[in-house]
Amino acid sequence: MRPRCIMPSESPAPPLKAPAHHSGHHAVHAEANARLLQRLKSVEGHVRGIQTMVSEDAYCIDVLKQLKAVRSALDRVGEIALETHLATCVQDGLRSEDDEERTRVIAEILQVFSTNARR
Repeated sequence: MRPRCIMPSESPAPPLKAPAHHSGHHAVHAEANARLLQRLKSVEGHVRGIQTMVSEDAYCIDVLKQLKAVRSALDRVGEIALETHLATCVQDGLRSEDDEERTRVIAEILQVFSTNARR
């Protein structure tokens, strides 16, 4: 079950029943998480490098190019996370016999894409 932020005016929703996972679900997540962490550590190092460039008054265009590279790297992290989610959680949710679970996973994906479209 994933954590959810609760606004002060909201009362907590009852916990959802954990969906059944397909064979290999956890293994796929473990492998993807290792790849995600590796990429995020690389991005972190890249950002530190940009901080050094700024503190050393590097040429503005060089800083902008590095910022673009970091954004691209973060986009790839998001792609891997999305691929993993679609291949595991969404597949499991869509195969569920629970109508609410199927509706929930579709709504989550739509919400993510709606939020990203405004970016």
